[in-house]
Amino acid sequence: MLKGFKEFIMKGNVIDLAVAVIIGAAFSQVVNALVDAVLMPFISGLVGSQDYDNFFVVYLNGNAIQFGVLLTQVINFLLVAAAVYFIIVMPMNKMIEMRNKRLGIEPEEEVDENIALLTEIRDALVSPAAQNRTDGGGAHQA
Repeated sequence: MLKGFKEFIMKGNVIDLAVAVIIGAAFSQVVNALVDAVLMPFISGLVGSQDYDNFFVVYLNGNAIQFGVLLTQVINFLLVAAAVYFIIVMPMNKMIEMRNKRLGIEPEEEVDENIALLTEIRDALVSPAAQNRTDGGGAHQA
């Protein structure tokens, strides 16, 4: 029982996942600092408010419906997504592209899955086994 657990824990993907979670948690602090200390103050300097919680409030039977709270969270989400894209994704894609260019690796063209399926069907129809069946049976040949 312990041997199986040890094998599970020592698998590469479990260790990789643990490292990814730890690095992700640490990096989230960097992204949050960028959003909270740089981007949100910049936006509040432009529009005059960093907190939109009281932006649009509707009262219904004494209960406050705060659409501004949703707006604040949507803006925060978009800022975090933009920070991750421009700080991690875009530079990483550029580095991969430069590495592939240096190594002479050409990017594969994406093929529409319908065209790929039709190509497979065509290739299967003209395979030697298919040719033997059509040659002997007097069927129409293409």
